[in-house]
Amino acid sequence: MAENRDRRNDNRREENDGLEKKLIAVNRVSKTVKGGRNMRFSALVVVGDGLGKVGLGTGKAAEVPEAIEKATKLAKRNMVSISLKDNTIPHATTGKFGRGQVLLLPAEQGTGVIAGGAVRVVLEVAGVKDIRTKSLGSNNPINSAKATMQGLMSLRNADEIARLRGVDIAVD
Repeated sequence: MAENRDRRNDNRREENDGLEKKLIAVNRVSKTVKGGRNMRFSALVVVGDGLGKVGLGTGKAAEVPEAIEKATKLAKRNMVSISLKDNTIPHATTGKFGRGQVLLLPAEQGTGVIAGGAVRVVLEVAGVKDIRTKSLGSNNPINSAKATMQGLMSLRNADEIARLRGVDIAVD
């Protein structure tokens, strides 16, 4: 019985890790087998610290809470750092995944997050405060979220580009 209490405390400790977790979508999927249909659930979760680190994960299980837990663990494992410039992104970019395409444009301070669906959730958890977006192609939440992640990972700020080129940034 003491083991069960310890396990519960471990789960609570895991919850207070300073990361923001948001559920994007839950799908019921079925597989037809000899005895009928096997129903399972897939979950798409995004995890971020609000300061430029974000991760995306999908999990599948027989019950919804298990699928969400698996997706959250995978999202934490897949966390990446993105380049931010103040509260927006350093330059315009396009993220592509499957038939989903997301155009990300920097915006003035005070604009807010102009995005919809899965794109908005990913950007808010990543810590982007001012951005304009346009979803092109598929509006499937999985493709939109993964395209947004691709776009965010392709961002480079001036310091990173100068380091790659081996050039010093001239300040005028």
